Amino acid sequence: MMRELNGIMALAFRDITKLLRDRPRMISTVVFPFVFIGILGGSFQASFGSEMGFNLLTFTFTGVYAQTLFQSAAQGIISLIEDRENDFSQEIFISPISRYSIVFGKVFGEAMVALFQGLAMIIFAFVLRIPVTPMQLLGLLFVGVIASLFGAAFGMLIMPNLPNQRAANQIFPFVILPQFFLAGVFNPLRNLPWYLEFLSRISPMRYPVDFTRNIFYANSPEYSAVVLDTPWQNLSIMIALFVLFMIIGTALFVRNERNR
Repeated sequence: MMRELNGIMALAFRDITKLLRDRPRMISTVVFPFVFIGILGGSFQASFGSEMGFNLLTFTFTGVYAQTLFQSAAQGIISLIEDRENDFSQEIFISPISRYSIVFGKVFGEAMVALFQGLAMIIFAFVLRIPVTPMQLLGLLFVGVIASLFGAAFGMLIMPNLPNQRAANQIFPFVILPQFFLAGVFNPLRNLPWYLEFLSRISPMRYPVDFTRNIFYANSPEYSAVVLDTPWQNLSIMIALFVLFMIIGTALFVRNERNR
């Protein structure tokens, strides 16, 4: 047990170290969410804030916060393809730890990397004077961990089964970008046509975004206007999908490595 835990922590620490050495990635992962929140959220609030009945800058912040952590953790799993191309994954597989520990170490590492962005976004929220109470701050940290782990598990399902990094970088935007709108990151989802409601329900990003708003807007007058489902519904679905993504993703990844 201790050996497995040490292996998980070593792989996770490797991803964190890679982030600290990759300055362009550090800058880009911090700048783009700020652009979404500051420009989109600010413009939405100025144009439609009085009509909606709640602050759209705060609404956008909560959506982008969950979306960024989910997307960053999922996209970080692309490095598994890089490890495969450099034969590093083969070296890991001969280590005396289980394959599930190897995969979970990667998922945990990318989740921690995504949380770095989350902390930076919370600081930026104070810069924009978005009201955040101490309880909301604790809630954001909690849902940040959930969103990051869930996003990494989703990435585990998609990324390692692609042939190379070029294919991953081309396909990933088509998988993730539609979810921005189907998950309600920027726009409240109300009275959708049946086909968009169906697509929204099968969009994994919907659940961490809505869960974040469940926690952030709890006991506030805006709660019923900004949330879609109960927190227990969102959490239950994410737990079930996390287990499913991890089992299927790991099985496919191990099979691909054996067939090399």
